[in-house]
Amino acid sequence: MTDLERRIDQGTGREPADIVLKGGRFFDLVTGELVASDIAICGERIVGTCEAYEGREEIDISGRIVVPGFIDTHLHIESSLVTPHEFDRCVLPHGVTTVICDPHEIANVLGEDGIRFFLDSAERTIMDIRVQLSSCVPATHLETSGADLPIEKLLPFRHHPKVIGLAEFMNFPGVIHKDPVCIAKLEAFQGGHIDGHAPLLSGRDLNGYLAAGIRTDHECTSAEEALEKIRKGMHILIREGSVSKDLLALMPLFTERLSPFIALCTDDRNPLDIAEQGHLDHMIRTAIAHGRAPLAVYRAASISAAKAFGLHDRGLIAPGWRADLVVIDTLEDCRAEMVFSAGRRVTDALFAGRKPVAPVGLDSVRARQVKAAHFAVPVTEGETPVIGVIPGKIITEHRRFRLPSKGNQTAADLSQDIIKVAVIERHGKNGNHANGFVQGFGLKKGAIASTVGHDSHNICVVGVDEDDMAFATNRLGEIGGGFVVVEDGRITGEIALPVAGLMSLEPFETVRDTLHHLRQAARALGATLEEPFLQLAFLPLPVIPHLKISDRGMVDVGRFELIG
Repeated sequence: MTDLERRIDQGTGREPADIVLKGGRFFDLVTGELVASDIAICGERIVGTCEAYEGREEIDISGRIVVPGFIDTHLHIESSLVTPHEFDRCVLPHGVTTVICDPHEIANVLGEDGIRFFLDSAERTIMDIRVQLSSCVPATHLETSGADLPIEKLLPFRHHPKVIGLAEFMNFPGVIHKDPVCIAKLEAFQGGHIDGHAPLLSGRDLNGYLAAGIRTDHECTSAEEALEKIRKGMHILIREGSVSKDLLALMPLFTERLSPFIALCTDDRNPLDIAEQGHLDHMIRTAIAHGRAPLAVYRAASISAAKAFGLHDRGLIAPGWRADLVVIDTLEDCRAEMVFSAGRRVTDALFAGRKPVAPVGLDSVRARQVKAAHFAVPVTEGETPVIGVIPGKIITEHRRFRLPSKGNQTAADLSQDIIKVAVIERHGKNGNHANGFVQGFGLKKGAIASTVGHDSHNICVVGVDEDDMAFATNRLGEIGGGFVVVEDGRITGEIALPVAGLMSLEPFETVRDTLHHLRQAARALGATLEEPFLQLAFLPLPVIPHLKISDRGMVDVGRFELIG
């Protein structure tokens, strides 16, 4: 008997279902009703609802509610600091059964090898990991990345069963001005899914961007921005990560009228925040606590997300649909008590049965050794450009201050919370090194360094003391990448991320606990930011001249200057 015939027989009740959930209710995302019903499962599919069923295995869920599995529509697994296998084990128990990832970070370090590592991993995880092919490698000509992925290198992956389409098209000025490299990639993926990335883009420029076939955006930071994009046919992915937190600003979108055009995503979220708050379940709880209708919120978390990305087999609890199910206590509390992924009950034994994937990029940190003198900034007349950190945002402000001098060098000014920042090329290509100043970290001493530096992932280091900055930077080479905190010539906290300088080889619990210690070490230096390490990782993001926004800044490795 074929699988199809088995599903028909079990759905009609001619033979017992493989699994039956009994005694609970399911949330009908069509009508908004809580329906008392058995849920029958055959293999990876739901085969029966709204009827009584017998099963070879029957599970009593009396008093509980079943909702469709949650779908994270845009994230970089690398930002969880763990491998896809550990991400699977960390996040699936929170009810996230599908994620749509862009391996943009590892691709900017390792190129095709990074994408291949993610595709190999996605074929072995329990959750369904879908991959978007990274469109912007390198992300900008202003920095030195570890790889280059023109369209010729992406096309061999296009028809992989785990690939959905082209990942976030960050170079929207290139789209609008018809850059030949951008046009080649967009032409190749016409008719397929092309993910967007267009912060603050509006008016005719937005129209031109959308005319290229781009249909989603996760960069909206206001309801006004999001509504213009929805009116113009975009599906808005509401983001709540560890640094970029847009959920509260976009609360007005959670209506039954707009819910078919919104979805949820985390973009960048680390295991410590997942442990302390949750993942998409945290977003669901928060939205409902702010008075949003549960029907709109749960639609955004599942069926609306599935439709936006062409995953037409999931997102509802109905016969024939994929059995991605989350058993929760209440709609408001959204605590996953039981999770099913493609009909399999999620257990430790299920994770233990996965085949491992060999790590890649274990020698990716090839930066030259530095000394304190490398962080000197010559005195200049007038005001000095300073990057202004905005807590909870990845965008920065371009500020200018008169800074004190020490000899013939410009010095940090702790009275104004201004310290030094540097970006150091770490892929072994040219040894570029750029220095500048940043305001908003709160550091009073020491240094913090990282090989996680979006998007090209060079070393980024901030600090008060140049000797500590040099020590922290050099230590990253010894541990194969990661985060390092140094105070008075001592390492007070570190985490090794040897997989491309981005991900740990340790279990997510170890990473979570180490991040907790790192936070404490950073706060001992005076750090006031909630997420100093991820905030540090976003400092090298490029300025976008096309927007004509005066509040963007970056350290430019390629041209050795601070621009804004």
